[in-house]
Amino acid sequence: MSVNRYYKPELDVLCFCAFLFVFFVHRLDLAPVDTGKYFWAYHLSLLGNYGVPLFFFLSSFLITELLRREDMHFGKIEVKSFYIRRILRIWPLYFTFFFTMVLLTHTTHIFSSAIPAKAQLAFTFFAGNWYITFNEWQSYCINPLWSVSVEEQLYILLPLILLFTGKKGTIAFSILSILAAYITIVYYALRPTSGFNGQWTNSFVQFQFFAAGILLSIFLKGRLPKWNAAVRIGLFITGIVCWLMASMVCQVTADAPHLNTVMQSVSGWFLILIGVTSMFLSFYGASSKYMPGALVYLGRISYGMYIFHITIYWITYVIFKNELAAFSKTIGLAEWKNSIGFIIAFIITVVLASLSYRYFEKPFLKLKNRYTLIPSRD
Repeated sequence: MSVNRYYKPELDVLCFCAFLFVFFVHRLDLAPVDTGKYFWAYHLSLLGNYGVPLFFFLSSFLITELLRREDMHFGKIEVKSFYIRRILRIWPLYFTFFFTMVLLTHTTHIFSSAIPAKAQLAFTFFAGNWYITFNEWQSYCINPLWSVSVEEQLYILLPLILLFTGKKGTIAFSILSILAAYITIVYYALRPTSGFNGQWTNSFVQFQFFAAGILLSIFLKGRLPKWNAAVRIGLFITGIVCWLMASMVCQVTADAPHLNTVMQSVSGWFLILIGVTSMFLSFYGASSKYMPGALVYLGRISYGMYIFHITIYWITYVIFKNELAAFSKTIGLAEWKNSIGFIIAFIITVVLASLSYRYFEKPFLKLKNRYTLIPSRD
C-alpha cells in the first residue's frame, strides 16, 4: 500500500517563528531593554514567552495527524515504532547537551552554578519541568530543557490514548486536560506570590496547548484551510493582539511576580491559547510557494537552535562581555553593544544548530526513517 507523504513546509516556517519569539525574550535575561525608552520593543519581546506554547501546539497537532494517518492506512498504531522515532529525534541532542553542561558546570565556574544531583536525575528522566516547578529555575543554560520534559510526557501518553481509546477517548482526554489546566491556573491565582511559583513549568497548565492541537487535528480531519493572504495576516495579527493583552493587561508571564487575580489568570491563559491557535491557523494550509526556503530550513533545525540559544547568549553576554564591549566600541557602536551581541548570538546559534543537524542529528534521523510509517519532513 502506497502512503502519501505528510509534510507542510509552512509549519516549519511557523516553527522558526516560534523559536524567534523565544530567542527575543531570552535576550532580556542578560541584556535588558530600557522599558521607558523602548516601551513597545520591551513588551513585544515579552511575547516571546508564548513561543513555547506555540511549539507545544504545533508538536501535538503534527503528532496526532501522523498517528491518525498511520491508523487509517495500516489499521493500527505502532506504539513501539513511535517511541523509537521520538527517541532518535529527541534524545541524542538532548542528552549530549545536558550531560555536557553537567560536566562543564561541575568542572568550571563560567557556566553558572553546578547542577545538583537531584536535578540531574529529574532531567535525565524528563521530569526537569517538575523539578523546576518545586525548586525554582536551575543552572541558567539548562533551563530551556524544561519544555522538552513536558513534550516527552505527551509523547508517552498520546499514542497509548489513541491506541486504546480511539478518537472519542482522545477527545475526552483533551477536554479533561484543558479543564485540569484551568483548575491548576485558579489554584495558583488563589495563592499569589511576589516570587517564583512554578506555574509556568507545570505540566497540567501547559497541557492545554497540546490538547488544543490534538482537538484541531481531529476536527479538521486532514482538511486544509484555503484562506487568502488577507485572512491569514488578520489571524496572525489577532494572535499578536491576544498575546499583548495576556502579557500587558492580564500580566501572565513566565517568571515575573505572580500577583494576578483569578479573572486575570484565567483570561490571560485563555488569550494565550486563542493567540496560539490563531497563529497556527494563519500559516496552516498556506501555499508552499510563499514559504522562503531559508525559513523552511531554519524551522527544520529549530530544535537545535532552541537547545543551544540560551547557552550562546551566556557565552556572548557573560563570558565574552568585555570582548563584546571592545568590539562594539571599535566599530563605533558602543551604545548598541547589546544589539550587536544579539545579532552575533543569533548567527552563532544558527551555525551551530546547522552543523549539529547535518553532522550529528542526521545519522539518527536516517535511522529513524526505518521506523517511519507515514513519511514526513524528517
